[in-house]
Order: sequence, then structure tokens, then C-alpha cells
Amino acid sequence: MPPPPHDLRFAWRSPQGVMVHGRGSWPSITALEHAVRDARPFLVGPEEASIVADTSDALFYTRSGGTTGPAKTIRRTHASWIASFDVNQSVLGLTGADKYGVLGDIAHSLALYGVLEGAHLGTEVHSFSGLRPREQANALRDAEITVLYTTPTQLRLLCNTGIDLPSLRNILCGGGRLDAALFEQIQSACPNAQLREFYGASETSFIAWGGRGTPLGSVGQAYPHVSIRIDAPQGQTGEIWVKSPYLFDGYANGGCDETRWSDGYLAVGEIGRLDARGHLTVLGRKNRMVTIADQNVFPEDIESYLLGWSQVRHCAVMPRVDPVRGSVLVAVIQGEGTVDLREACRQHFGPLASPRAFYWHEDFPLTVAGKPDLSAIGIWLEDQT
Repeated sequence: MPPPPHDLRFAWRSPQGVMVHGRGSWPSITALEHAVRDARPFLVGPEEASIVADTSDALFYTRSGGTTGPAKTIRRTHASWIASFDVNQSVLGLTGADKYGVLGDIAHSLALYGVLEGAHLGTEVHSFSGLRPREQANALRDAEITVLYTTPTQLRLLCNTGIDLPSLRNILCGGGRLDAALFEQIQSACPNAQLREFYGASETSFIAWGGRGTPLGSVGQAYPHVSIRIDAPQGQTGEIWVKSPYLFDGYANGGCDETRWSDGYLAVGEIGRLDARGHLTVLGRKNRMVTIADQNVFPEDIESYLLGWSQVRHCAVMPRVDPVRGSVLVAVIQGEGTVDLREACRQHFGPLASPRAFYWHEDFPLTVAGKPDLSAIGIWLEDQT
């Protein structure tokens, strides 16, 4: 006999600006949870979630649109996610009494993962996709959410509302970097929460996670049952390779030249280093690294620094061709132009690595995952210069 439907709730803002609340199957999450449990195939994309008719395929599919390339269809086994559901339940002490919350649409794999983990564990699950940050914060507080899956950008916007969230006891944050100022804001707004910053990708799921005691700038140590390898001597920078039971099965559509397998290890084009205690520091994507006057610069470092300023809501640091230095960087910002960010960056990174120009863009392009759409931003920049 199938289990009873999970208590699934949602709140969102309609195109007419009306707040809508509901409960039950949102959207077909109960069916998706049953598909995970029963190893039935399903597909989640930007526009819909649906069960795939071919029940002989014990895989499921999610669409992944990166910041720099076209969307890809990720193919993975149900077991690869269920295994990490069980790890999180054990390590974090999750129970059926918890209340899960997600802030993004299930087209983003982080939100989908959070919803399905909560459903798999039999908890109450809430989605607050589409709400403004203040509305999300109020909804999280009123629903007494205890487990939140989120991104640094979403957390920053929540904390900037000034609304305390004392019911939160586990925050799992991925998809970007947490800076020291944001850590302090989270500790103040969520005094009872254990913050777990984690690092992974759609192809890998969890790779590393950290908590109290993790060095600032590191994403923590290897997630349980994960092996991390760097193709460089210890402490030096190299490409990140990972072996684990959580890896994807391949691409159903699209692909990426930087996704490669070797001896059971998978690389997705990320650069980092490991210290003697196994703490992983992620520097950025190999295909975004820029060489300026023979110095390797990762735009992600500068983006993380800029996002630490309360006046900056979104930003992207982009390379531009320079006849003398080979390349220079420029920054595209959404926010308030009240701080001399150019001088602040020069003081922090030095004149070579610092962006040479800053552009303010109020209609800042984002992917479905809420990350900067670097392709669209590059096109916009062409019209500005």
C-alpha cells in the first residue's frame, strides 16, 4: 500500500502580484517522490515536472543550465540521491518532525533536492519560490521552518530583511561562496541554526561540506563516502577530481568538454586545493580563469568580495581583451552605486586583478538557478563598450 500523501505546501506571488497559498501536490511532488522511491523515471525541466512513461529506465533527468553554456540534461540513478538523503538524516539528526523549506523553483536542482529529501523523510515541505525576500522571511518564520536549502544570494537577501528566524536548526547552503560578513549576519538572524556550506555540482551532487571550525574560504572536508583528489601536490592548486556513490550517470542531452572520467574519478572543470587536514578550497572554474600580465586571476574571488558589500545585490566579473595585458576585468553590478567599489577592489586585490570598469545593470540577467547568466551579460556588455 502506498504511503499517505506528504504534507506539501507552497506560497508564491502570481503574475498579477497576488499572494497565493496552497497545499497538496505541488507541482506533482508526491508523484515525483513516489518515482524516486519506486525507481521510476521522471524529468524536471524549466517548465514542468513529469513522470516519464518508459518505466524500464530506473534513472531520472534534470535540466541544468550553467552560467556560461547551454542547458544540459543530467541523467542519474535514484539511488545516488537516496544515499545522500540517508546520510543527511543520520549526520544532521533529521526527523519527521522537521519542516523543510526551499526558496527557489524545482527547476533548480538544489530546490528539487531539498523538496524530495523532505518528502522522502516524510516531513512537512514548504516552497516559497517567487516571493520577495521579506515575504520569504516572514513565511519561514510563521511556518517555523527547521531545515532550509538555499544559496548564498538567497541567504543574503533574507538576512538583509532584518527578520529573525529562530526556528531554523539546519541551513544547507550551496551554489556559491559565503563571505565573513554573511556568516555573521546568519549567526545573528538564525541563532539556533547549524550552517552547513556545501560544494557540489549537478553532475556530482555533494563533494564537500563544512560547519563550525571550517577555515574561512574553505568549503569544508569531503562529504561522507566521498574521495577528493587534486592533480597537484598537497597544498598546491589543481583540478578537482571526485569519486563517490552520488555521481551522475551521464548526459542525456548536451554535454561539457570539461566533464571527464579517469579511474572512477570525475572532474567537472573546477580548480582548487586541499590542505593537510583535507579542507577543500575552491578557486573557480577552469574556463573562467583569466591571465592578466602573467598572473592567474579567478573572477569568482572578486565576485565573492563584491557580494560582501550590502549595496551589491548581484554581480559578475567578466574579462575583456586588452592589447597590453592580454585581458582586463570589468564588473557588472546590480545594486546601489553608493560605494567606491573600484578603489575598494584595488586595495584588496591590487591594481592588476581589480576590475578596470564598473557597470550598473538594473535588469541583471539570471539563470533559472539564480546565478548570473554570463552569456547574456556578455552580450549586454558588447552594447555598453
